[in-house]
Amino acid sequence: MKSRIPPMTTLLALDATARLGSVWEAAEDLGISRSAVSHRLAMLEEILGFELLARVGTGVALTPRGRSYAAEVRKSLGLLADAHKGGTRGDIEGMLRVSSTAGFCSMWLCKHIGSFHAEHPNIRLQIVSAVEPDVVDDPEIDLFIAYGDGKWPGRWVRHLYDLEITPMCSPALLSVPGGLREPADVLRFPLLMRRWDDWEKWLSVCNLEAPRRSVGIEFSDMVLVQTAAIAGQGIMLGDETTCGGALAKGELVAPLTATMHPQRGYYLVRHRQRRASPAAVAFMRWLTPLIAQARRQ
Repeated sequence: MKSRIPPMTTLLALDATARLGSVWEAAEDLGISRSAVSHRLAMLEEILGFELLARVGTGVALTPRGRSYAAEVRKSLGLLADAHKGGTRGDIEGMLRVSSTAGFCSMWLCKHIGSFHAEHPNIRLQIVSAVEPDVVDDPEIDLFIAYGDGKWPGRWVRHLYDLEITPMCSPALLSVPGGLREPADVLRFPLLMRRWDDWEKWLSVCNLEAPRRSVGIEFSDMVLVQTAAIAGQGIMLGDETTCGGALAKGELVAPLTATMHPQRGYYLVRHRQRRASPAAVAFMRWLTPLIAQARRQ
């Protein structure tokens, strides 16, 4: 008896669910309804003869066997994509305008964007630095990489990652008398920031009273904050993803272990009223796993 090969639509539904972590995000990624994704997963379970999903609280998650099968499906889809690389990938054309926060753009995106162009050389990509990190109302922008609480009414939103921030500074500051051995030591230096409340929250986590704002220096974006920190002008709060390059080169160090999770994160945002173009879909599919990979390293 020949084994039955599941329809490609069911395998794509499983791959999207495993890759993105939820049925609704898989539906957005595939451009179909949530019920359609659920139907395809149910069909795949019937074909395979085992459960792929299990209910966890109010949502669902892949079973251990489901995760293992999804990993094998991902490998197979990768082989198909490689076999087809000379075709549709390079054929995607059109203009794509992406707005990104200045910090994320300069400190991370610009260092990886060449790989997107290599995969999609016919897409005319324009990257715009956002004046405000949480503003997503420019009608000329196709995709926003925004920093905020994830609440943008009337917008399609996909979570990229949350921050875990900690003090960072030039290695030169470690040789200053007294050094940086415990959280209270940061108060002996200028505090560099874009948002004062991040320092207030970090100090609160460490059971320290926040000083007056005049002890710090405020900048218009995180690129300037990092530049000042590398130059030894004070201490910044940063995360390992956006500051990873400076940390790897030894331009910055993270001398303390205390961390803080802001109630904000990075998100992909687009206008819900407009269907995502093939170029926008290609960018989203390129960016999401790349960030996930960077977070695991």
